[in-house]
Amino acid sequence: MLGASGYVGSVVSGLLAQRPVSLRLVARRNCVVPPDAVAGTEAVSIDLTDPDGVARAVDGADVVFHLAKHSGDWRLPEENPAATEPVNVGIMRSLVRVLADRPGSPPLVVFAGACTQIGHTPDHPMDGTEPDDPDTEYDRQNLEAENVLMAASAAGAVRGISLRLATVFGQTALSGAPDAGVVTTMIRKALAGEQLTMWHDGTVVRDITYVEDVGRAFLAALDHPDALVGRHWMIGTGVADRLGDVFRTVAEAVADATGKPEVPVVTVTPPGAAVVTDFLNVFINPVPFGSATGWTARVPLREGIDRTVAALLRQPVPTTTP
Repeated sequence: MLGASGYVGSVVSGLLAQRPVSLRLVARRNCVVPPDAVAGTEAVSIDLTDPDGVARAVDGADVVFHLAKHSGDWRLPEENPAATEPVNVGIMRSLVRVLADRPGSPPLVVFAGACTQIGHTPDHPMDGTEPDDPDTEYDRQNLEAENVLMAASAAGAVRGISLRLATVFGQTALSGAPDAGVVTTMIRKALAGEQLTMWHDGTVVRDITYVEDVGRAFLAALDHPDALVGRHWMIGTGVADRLGDVFRTVAEAVADATGKPEVPVVTVTPPGAAVVTDFLNVFINPVPFGSATGWTARVPLREGIDRTVAALLRQPVPTTTP
């Protein structure tokens, strides 16, 4: 597991640890081995921007989950692409080079991409057949890494799968890192009694998926590789939620949990850091992946919000104002 200490990586690692496998958790910072792990688990700290480090990380691995991303804000590639490219793309280049030189059957590599790699999203649910024309540097780097993986898969060096994720949210007992996404950020703001701010009129649509459902999607890819290898797949709930409604649900859930009045939801002028994808609707059609694996999202939005509110009340996280 590359990126095992990250937000999604820690959840996938926690789920994998409940299986009778040999699991190596790899990250730049320390990883925590779950105390109730069934898997034979080791945690190693490695700089994956070093090709020799990548070789050590995947030595002997039959399956590699590649969830390593630059640890800065996802907007950082717009400001300084040279700082993020060695992680977001360079690690994948090193990974396929190392694995291509190995004898024996090609290992399975499962990559975490983003549904926004498509660029300007269509007004219908995306099923993965749409052409890619990314609008942001973050998505361009994700797409480049995915293309490197798919080229290596086509050449027989690896068996590559990319899961393009919709908006992921939620704080759980499996989370090894705080969720910095918009939904959980708004939950933290509501818990602090702050108003919830939108950069639009609230009609922008997102497919919002609870992080444990996303973790189960990676395990589904592990269980059904033959049906998935060689292409990317869209991962989401299939439900289109307006962000205004989502933020009002957050305000209501926090009020219900704390007994305090609901905080207001307001529209503000977008900051200069806003990018085009902030204002695009995102519709996901998860049926192709579900048909191939049997996976489906199980946790409704309100339940995921309630779980996250409860988790943050148990373990308070400092408020982060976007």
